[in-house]
Amino acid sequence: MSDHDIDPTSPRMAPKPEVTKIAGRELKPSTLMMGHGFDPVLSEGSLKPPIFLTSTFAFPSAADGKRHFEGITGKRPGGADGLVYSRFNAPNQEILEDRLSVWDGAEDALSFSSGMTAICVLMLAYANQNDVIVHSGPLYAASEGFVAKVLARFGVTYVDFPAGATREQIDAVLEKAKAKAAEQGGKVCMVYLESPGNPTNALVDVEAVRAAVDDAQLDCPIAIDNTFLGPLWQRPLDQGADIVVYSLTKYVGGHSDLVAGSIAGAKKWMDPVRMLRNTMGGICDPNTAWMLLRSLETVELRMQRAGDNAAKVCEFLAGHSKVEGLGYLGMIKDARQQDIYDRHCRGAGSTFSLLLKGGEAECFRFLDSLKIAKLAVSLGGTETLASHPASMTHLSVPEGRRAELGISDNLVRISIGIEDPDDLIADFEQALEAV
Repeated sequence: MSDHDIDPTSPRMAPKPEVTKIAGRELKPSTLMMGHGFDPVLSEGSLKPPIFLTSTFAFPSAADGKRHFEGITGKRPGGADGLVYSRFNAPNQEILEDRLSVWDGAEDALSFSSGMTAICVLMLAYANQNDVIVHSGPLYAASEGFVAKVLARFGVTYVDFPAGATREQIDAVLEKAKAKAAEQGGKVCMVYLESPGNPTNALVDVEAVRAAVDDAQLDCPIAIDNTFLGPLWQRPLDQGADIVVYSLTKYVGGHSDLVAGSIAGAKKWMDPVRMLRNTMGGICDPNTAWMLLRSLETVELRMQRAGDNAAKVCEFLAGHSKVEGLGYLGMIKDARQQDIYDRHCRGAGSTFSLLLKGGEAECFRFLDSLKIAKLAVSLGGTETLASHPASMTHLSVPEGRRAELGISDNLVRISIGIEDPDDLIADFEQALEAV
């Protein structure tokens, strides 16, 4: 059978073998982004993947159709073969998921219509009535709200711990969660982390969490939102996480022109989520998937430039008289946080918290005076963005909880873009004069 004959077990053409090594050398993700998962021969020789705007795919034969649905329904082991309907998957999404897997060294990946869709479907796939979710804090407000408010309606409860918790603290939280689950008649169904935490940049010791979960003999996945540092500056699967979560809207998309999300990990963890996504929908659309493929070709360049810019900007801000402090991973003052950073991170990133002397009024004057940086939520775009979490993204978090998590009224979240760094410094300098 030639490379491009029809495979009788699949309605898709067999692609050419992937080149992932040359003379024993593993190719880097930045190289693989230019062609991994796509064979031009299967698309009329197109150098780049076309956008496949189709809802349904034709079967070569009735027998192929039967085989596919036997896989979907579980009557035959091995799952579905190939493509049938775009709620399940389609070519652009498959190529995207293949390339996302490369960055995190994951076996499988799934794409979604937003980061929150990815998080919600993930949690719903693993949480049953009376189960307990253990999570770090702070989380993105919508993530925390989904656990505390939506899943709570179905009897799912949670136990949380601060991002910088020690191994002993994590052990104690897991024991508390196990007791709570036993009392409710459920189980600990997931450990969900966000590191760095939004918006404080607090780091979680993923290795300590992994060891604690293993010692507690919990049969549940450790998932982590890696949006602030991934995929370039942190690979949590290497530290023992099972599932890595992204808002692809941020650095991966990187141009503030799309909304999408993803998860990645071992196939055994992805399959239950895939099945629920097949039912609920929420898959990334083909146009967005195509745009993400374009963005993945430059993600390393963009993140490197933004990271270099952030280091220069933070060096200026750290010495300014109106700045009380910085939540920047390149200037960590806590020894434990520095230890986690040294073991887990490859770079400090370009999103940080700026603590001004004063409160909300001073922050508002600063934000309203910016001329280059845009006053907007989100992060990881080519442009510099600034926002006030306590009154914007985290306003729904109760005031006492915000204080507990360090989301104070004098905190401004800044995401540095790829502009000229000296221009950004000039902008921040003149804005600080208004404070």
